[in-house]
Amino acid sequence: MSDTYYNPEDLAKFGSIGEFGPELSKKFFDYYGAVFAEGALSEREKALIALAVSHAVQCPYCIDAYTTDCLEKGSNEMQMMEAVHVSAAIRGGASLVHSVQMMNKVKKISM
Repeated sequence: MSDTYYNPEDLAKFGSIGEFGPELSKKFFDYYGAVFAEGALSEREKALIALAVSHAVQCPYCIDAYTTDCLEKGSNEMQMMEAVHVSAAIRGGASLVHSVQMMNKVKKISM
């Protein structure tokens, strides 16, 4: 039994998501492959973006996968941590900017 809700071994099963819907799974994996192919951004840059997004959406499978991917594509620990801090700053800022809605509501009620 796993010590966490997320079983790390399940990451290796990701390729089997098409078992109950092969057509859509194929479309997803074709798209996914195209997105992560070398383009205007390098594969290394895309892996760093994916690592940062993985932290923002808090997906442990993605964090594991893109930590490995970043290292395999030549990123170092400092670059990876900086990407995570960018994610944290954006996520924190997104929460804080919504305080304007709260302040507007308080002002409206207080009038």
